[in-house]
Amino acid sequence: MIGLLVTGFYAMGIIMALHAALTTRTSTGAVAWTLSLVTMPFVAVPAYAVFGRNQFEGMADAYEERANEIDPILDGYRELLGPWTVPRSEAPSWYNAVHQLAEFGLVRGNTVELLINGEATFDSILRGIAEAERYILFQFYMIHDDGLGRRVKDALAERARAGVKVMVLYDEVGSSRLTEAYLADMQAAGIQVSSFKPNQGVGNRFQLNFRNHRKMVVVDGRTAWVGGHNVGDEYLGLDPDFSPWRDTHVKIEGPAAIQVQLTILWDWYWATRELPELVWTPTPVTNADQQVMILPTAPIGHLEKASLFFVSALSAARERIWLSAPYFVPDEAVMKALQLAALRGVDVRIITTGKPDSWPVYLAAFHYIEELRGLGIRFYAYQPGFLHEKVALIDDRISSVGTHNFDNRSFRLNFEVAAVIVDEGFAQQMEAMFEQDFDHAEPIDPESLEDRPLWWRLGVKLSRLAAPVL
Repeated sequence: MIGLLVTGFYAMGIIMALHAALTTRTSTGAVAWTLSLVTMPFVAVPAYAVFGRNQFEGMADAYEERANEIDPILDGYRELLGPWTVPRSEAPSWYNAVHQLAEFGLVRGNTVELLINGEATFDSILRGIAEAERYILFQFYMIHDDGLGRRVKDALAERARAGVKVMVLYDEVGSSRLTEAYLADMQAAGIQVSSFKPNQGVGNRFQLNFRNHRKMVVVDGRTAWVGGHNVGDEYLGLDPDFSPWRDTHVKIEGPAAIQVQLTILWDWYWATRELPELVWTPTPVTNADQQVMILPTAPIGHLEKASLFFVSALSAARERIWLSAPYFVPDEAVMKALQLAALRGVDVRIITTGKPDSWPVYLAAFHYIEELRGLGIRFYAYQPGFLHEKVALIDDRISSVGTHNFDNRSFRLNFEVAAVIVDEGFAQQMEAMFEQDFDHAEPIDPESLEDRPLWWRLGVKLSRLAAPVL
């Protein structure tokens, strides 16, 4: 039996090594996996089964199963949004490429409200839920059974009992501590609730890499919310270890809400194979004309959409790049885009958290900060509490608020979403928000990092080795 077990592990190691050589994204990764699978199969085979792939399988097949129903929805959506779509000739220089990545167009007729921190965000979302008349689509990476979680549950249940269709989708990893009692209460109120079910399909069976990190709400196809908050008391600043919690969301009213709706629908369909009846007629806001495009990204297909979006936006910047994210673990292409921007004379500022929730990710960031030394890029560590927002400001017109962390996991392994807003007035609000955050942060001097203790520098270098899965 032992002989058969050993033989089986080595055989699986060889098979997986061939798979890694053919499919791993980088040559370095392919070499590392191949060598470890052949020489250490007892450790590497289980690891590869769980972490070895960066392509999510099955969504195209799921689409084809009911293409005759899905295609009319997509065709109708495109036709109805046509009058509100911004012509390419009027769009920013990066738009042609990003439009193809997103498969959504930049649409006008919207109003966007910047929601700073948890109280403003969830007050807005809960008001929107209370006003729902037809349906509520509610999707979050993390939902907790705590004070805020129960407020949300009660608000959704009240609408469900009033006859409003309510659908709740959550990620199994992010919401792993969500209780059965919480889910049962939702179902008893008539709420349709499901996890994202990332392990559907043979190819995804053992994978833990793939997570749906999106945070979105849509009410009646007219109003949407997108941003960095999850549903939990810590997002209201009630966790003493990380308070005050710093995060950002946006409320979108207008045709762009339909793009958020389609993003949720596709995730819901994957999880449940259900296609609920929804409103697809855009509702533009009177006397409002902010341009918005929703950018969903996922580990599907050979193009790395999130990374390409950031490279495109950074490369187009001429005056300013201000970025805020808790984790700064960029890939090589993004690093080069930041270097080139700084060399062009662009004002590049990057703010991350000064209070880590994950030491490996926190330490890894300093490797990349040090690599960008000598270019005039300014780095900041936010001090009052944990900074969790994922936002960007490019020049004086382009803003992004969403769920992408500035790391490899968000670029390649997670399902993410961002709202890209092209509007000078909104950019001014973003500028004021950034300035306030800079005022509450300490500068990081990349030149001084080599003077830190040996144990700290060793931790940075070891953490950097795990960058591909951080």
